[in-house]
Amino acid sequence: MTLPLVDLRQLLPELIVTGTAIVVLAWALFLPVPRQQPLRWLAAGGVGAALIATVMLGTQSTSAFAGMYARDALTQVLQATALVAALLALGLSGDYVSRTRFDGGEFYGLVLFAALGAMLMAASTDLLMLFVGFETLSIPLYVLAAFARSDQRSQEAGLKYFLLGAFSTAFFLYGIALLFGATGSTALGSLAARVGAPTTIFHAGIALLTVGLAFKAAVVPFHFWVPDVYEGAPLPVTAYMSVIAKIGAFAAMLRVFVGALALQAAQWAPLLAAASVLTMVLGNLAALRQTSIKRLLAYSSIAHAGYILTGVVAGTPAGASAVAFYLVAYTFMTLGAFGVVLMLQRQGHEADQIADLTGLAWRSPALGAAMTLFMVSLAGFPLTVGFLAKFYVFTAVLDRGQVGVAVIGLLTSVVSAYYYLRVAYTMFIGQPSADIEYVGGRWVTAALVVCAAGVLGGGLFPARLTAFVQQVAQVLR
Repeated sequence: MTLPLVDLRQLLPELIVTGTAIVVLAWALFLPVPRQQPLRWLAAGGVGAALIATVMLGTQSTSAFAGMYARDALTQVLQATALVAALLALGLSGDYVSRTRFDGGEFYGLVLFAALGAMLMAASTDLLMLFVGFETLSIPLYVLAAFARSDQRSQEAGLKYFLLGAFSTAFFLYGIALLFGATGSTALGSLAARVGAPTTIFHAGIALLTVGLAFKAAVVPFHFWVPDVYEGAPLPVTAYMSVIAKIGAFAAMLRVFVGALALQAAQWAPLLAAASVLTMVLGNLAALRQTSIKRLLAYSSIAHAGYILTGVVAGTPAGASAVAFYLVAYTFMTLGAFGVVLMLQRQGHEADQIADLTGLAWRSPALGAAMTLFMVSLAGFPLTVGFLAKFYVFTAVLDRGQVGVAVIGLLTSVVSAYYYLRVAYTMFIGQPSADIEYVGGRWVTAALVVCAAGVLGGGLFPARLTAFVQQVAQVLR
């Protein structure tokens, strides 16, 4: 057997993240919990170095591991998005980790390994490599959800996520087995070659593969875990989980559907369109009744999964670019909203109720303005990056003749304006509770500034971001 030659320079971002995570975990063994603050700097430095490496490697298409791994424009764009999400999550979680006396080394190491999983999913051109990335992303998130060992809600969230995630993994892996049986290969290219002669086994394999990815992306009807897990997990974990899981899942969907199965779009597009419609409708309607900001953002996450899925439904390079743009926008909007909540505390506990934001704008105008900005962007108001994100995905799906999906997307966006603006309205009425205190530090403030700049800059001056994500279309033509 001749082993394939591998140019490890192509894997430099993944190697940097992996090496940083290992060093962080090893160093944490020699530091007591109160003195582990330097580890956040080390973790952030590693992510920053990996981000620079990702950009410097360029978009020229190369492969490694006998074609199982691809370094191309799609890899660069989505890996950069995952690394930005990890860097912002480290900023948001730094003060929280110190305040709650979490084991910082373990926490930061798990954040890095989850980012590594999303990066591998973005670069995977083989089902086995995709499965490795899928599990590398999932397992750290299971642990992070249960990271607050003394909190019963966190333990329940971790258990629920793990049990349901194990089922999704089983579906995903069985789908790979069926596809291997139908095509004789695990390469995504073999799926494209099989398009001309589909079989029942082939279709069943694609269906099971989709179940696993839909679970990770929180697409209806595989969304049931989201509200409880988001509510029970520690706030910085909820923020990070809501973003990084979507990046990995939709990266895989682009590789599988828009890449390998583009010629078979007439068969899978109606099913994904139905899932997209159900996700947008259920996510937005359920969010109307929420009183917890974490549960509201959980259902918001479900709704946005439906919006992002419309770009996949389009099945075109333009749709893929729209998905990439939406993932970048969603990263800034969601992490920013969670960042504001992380700045608040009620009697030593998370201030995770919408009522806890009462009067916030008068007590802290900067926080009130930031939260309002993130809410109107999530709702898709003009002059924000959220507006352009929805515009791009709806335009892509309209170009493919899916008028119904676009219309429902627009109508549900109108519905979403009610609960997003309700959060903003709450901040401008009444007097803030005396139980609420501000606990955020420089790390959270810096992350919020970056998120706000991303939301405004992406909405007012989108040319560079749009040009960056449009590179994805070149890979999938």
